[in-house]
Amino acid sequence: MGAIALPVCQLDTRQISSLPAGEVEQVNRRTHQSRESTNMPSILLTGPAIEPWSVEEAKSFLRAENDDDDAVIASLIAAARSHVEAMTRCALIAQTWRFVLDQWPKDGRIRPGRGPLQTLAAARVYNSAGIATPVDAGTFVLDKAAGVIASSVWVFPGRASAGIELDIEIGFGDAASDVPDVLRHAVRTLVAHWYENRGLIAIGQSVAMMPASVSAMIASYRVHAL
Repeated sequence: MGAIALPVCQLDTRQISSLPAGEVEQVNRRTHQSRESTNMPSILLTGPAIEPWSVEEAKSFLRAENDDDDAVIASLIAAARSHVEAMTRCALIAQTWRFVLDQWPKDGRIRPGRGPLQTLAAARVYNSAGIATPVDAGTFVLDKAAGVIASSVWVFPGRASAGIELDIEIGFGDAASDVPDVLRHAVRTLVAHWYENRGLIAIGQSVAMMPASVSAMIASYRVHAL
């Protein structure tokens, strides 16, 4: 039962496979609906204010004693965080994204496909002339556990394409300490892997993009195709 309530960034096939057949069918149906409604463009409006690790914290872990590589380490932290987010569809630190839809979903439930959901900052629809009309965010209900936004009252767009925009804040929180420890550790381990192999990458030798240890760390958060 509990697996059904997991947000999209925590839907795990190992948990699903242990469910009774009827519940597996329910999860599969929900996942199919999720694919339909998550097939929407998204634009990052406001990125995270901080990273899961500071440069100094990463340097201590890497045992990098001088400041020569500070810029490289900073870029690796950002890249590792972004990579973990892409693999899990979880925003680690609070950030705001704009999701664009053509029409409201038929079942009345919007599944952004990224999480964890925090707030719906704004919603708007466009008429045929391209003029935006705000939609009262109070008419929407955010089911944070399921990663779903629902409403029983829709203001319909006047144009067939990209007629709806939703600005949604997602993420585990504003602070690095809000991020689950296993995901923070995955970011740090990935930074170390890339940093230690940067010389091999520079000369074109094959290096695993993501070591098996990181894959194992993010497995329970990773999005799987069913």
